[in-house]
Amino acid sequence: MSSSRIIYVMFVVILVFGLRNKCLGARDFKIRSLVALSSPNSTYHYDVDSNVVDVTTLGAKGDGETDDTKAFLAVWQAACEKDSATLLIPSDYQFLVGPLTFLGPCKSNILFKVDGDVIAPVNPKAWASKPLNWMNFSKLNGITIVGDGTFDGQGAAWWKNSEQEDTVNAKVEANYQSLRPTAIRFYGSYDVTVQDITIRNTPQFHLKFDSCTSLYVFNFTTSSPANSPNTDGIHLQNSEDVEIHHSTLACGDDCVSIQTGCSGIRVHNINCGPGHGISIGSLGKDRTKACVSNVSVYDSDIHDASNGVRIKTWQGGIGQVKSVSFSNIEVSNVKVPINVDQFYCDKKVCSNQTSGVFISDVTYEKITGTYSQTPVYLACSDEMPCTDLKLINIELEPVGANENDPFCWNSYGDQENGVECLQPGRPPNDPSHTQSPDEKC
Repeated sequence: MSSSRIIYVMFVVILVFGLRNKCLGARDFKIRSLVALSSPNSTYHYDVDSNVVDVTTLGAKGDGETDDTKAFLAVWQAACEKDSATLLIPSDYQFLVGPLTFLGPCKSNILFKVDGDVIAPVNPKAWASKPLNWMNFSKLNGITIVGDGTFDGQGAAWWKNSEQEDTVNAKVEANYQSLRPTAIRFYGSYDVTVQDITIRNTPQFHLKFDSCTSLYVFNFTTSSPANSPNTDGIHLQNSEDVEIHHSTLACGDDCVSIQTGCSGIRVHNINCGPGHGISIGSLGKDRTKACVSNVSVYDSDIHDASNGVRIKTWQGGIGQVKSVSFSNIEVSNVKVPINVDQFYCDKKVCSNQTSGVFISDVTYEKITGTYSQTPVYLACSDEMPCTDLKLINIELEPVGANENDPFCWNSYGDQENGVECLQPGRPPNDPSHTQSPDEKC
């Protein structure tokens, strides 16, 4: 082969590999995330390079007493300007950090590696600006939070105040209570991965996603007691293309809460309890429109909970919940394993209203285990009956002598091998025909 031809071949090889590496570089972050999610025993594989920014190098003390808030913000700003930066919270430290917003967009993907512990302040002065979130990640495109570390919201102080009706300074206490923040919140972000970390003792929600797309939560742990108020494990709203799996969620409210505007949600291999189960809703409060579709919850355990799998809507709301499946769910000591409540009310009294969020095409298959109150409770609206429900292979046994019959009201569909309480066919006032264009999703 002539020397000119050899040089030409070498040039082509270099060009091809250069373009390949450039393309892989653009996709590498996403690829690693998907590989990590493919196995329940896998760990996140990341590249430690020269773009690691350690919080201790910019002033964070990590002694559990010094306020490291400004240092964390400085580190974020530095990482945000780098290519594929790793923000490192090292192990063997405890960082006291107040409310922060990690604002994007950043120059490229961010790896937020949490190996140490981060704790929230309990001093009311730290929350004087009344933030609704402790750690707020906003407008990011490609971010992963991963590591063996823990975010501790030190929520006991908030929960205690929520129970105190009479205090020496009731006004101060009421103001303090109104601040109760979410531990970690993502807003308006794309391609978000949360893996391996633990959030415990949060004042309110543990992990919240709002107006986000392409979310992956894997091997995630929440740990708050059963009596901690409104401490949802994972709260979703206006978000789509979400996968949550192989996680342990203990809290004082819903382990997973799916709110309006959500679609393409996959929840599986969840250990839920204590808590209020895995819920869609509540939806339609204050006569608002709510739309939820294409939700799958499967291969999960729910124990010591008030509910198993639940759909809850307020009277007066409009919209629709459709294309939902709950399958292969094992329950243990759950009050109501299967629950649809279109008369949801978290106050002492709620006024009766005629309209409701239309619930259709919901499948319950292979829900097994024990209940302590009612095996199946389907309370659907008189004006907006539930249609196309399916109860398949439902095997639920009472705990002790608490055996009660299933309850089904205005619930239409098919059933086989287990609970029988659905009405066959379709209702006379079929919502699929009576809903106005404004009510439809």
